[in-house]
Amino acid sequence: MNTISQAIQNYLQKEGYRRFMLKAVLFDMDGVIYDSMPNHATSWVKVMQSFGFNMSGEEAYMHEGRKGDDTISIVSRREGKEVDADERKRIYRKKTEIFGSCPGILPMKCISELLRMIAGNGLGVMLVTGSGQPSLLERLNNDFPDVFIRERVISSFDVINGKPHPEPYLTALHRGDLKPCETVVVENAPLGIESARAAGLFVIAVNTGPLPDSILLESGANILYPSIEALYNAWEQLYDSLTKVTL
Repeated sequence: MNTISQAIQNYLQKEGYRRFMLKAVLFDMDGVIYDSMPNHATSWVKVMQSFGFNMSGEEAYMHEGRKGDDTISIVSRREGKEVDADERKRIYRKKTEIFGSCPGILPMKCISELLRMIAGNGLGVMLVTGSGQPSLLERLNNDFPDVFIRERVISSFDVINGKPHPEPYLTALHRGDLKPCETVVVENAPLGIESARAAGLFVIAVNTGPLPDSILLESGANILYPSIEALYNAWEQLYDSLTKVTL
């Protein structure tokens, strides 16, 4: 049995399903749909330093997927300078301004082709992001017409608890009228993987950032690819396995 089939069987056995009955694929946004994480990391480092907090670029990647307010709370508490809600809003507004002034962001290589292939399989798509950056959320319909309709976009504005809490993905399941065995998740961040797994979902990880593969696998990813391009190239085989492997 190949690695993909084994990963699928392991998931089905753990979650108590006989097989997948795929209807949709749930995507994260930053580092999955858009190559935006370098700009996010730069923005976080700059804004936190300007407010007197230490934060590295690598730490920004580890916080990827959190609501901005939660990231600020965690960093400020760690350094013994916890800030109130108004100050957190001010910091996040400044972070948004810095992010907006960064160099232009492009869609990830092969993401459009992957989305078309998924549509060709008769599957829907949803977006589940911890981001609240209007500059990217507003671009979705222009870059991917009629793909990420608003009713199927879950952002930081739609939940109380951000990733790694399961609420974002549970919200997507509810809004899409989906069962866990009717969907799979594409994620690139440890906290997003934890969120999806806590919601009982099968996670396809794509390592599009600087973190080692081991961190994504230890966070609970069921299978891992080195890039969106690699996932696109493997999708036909993966989809075939997802639809045929049974217990």
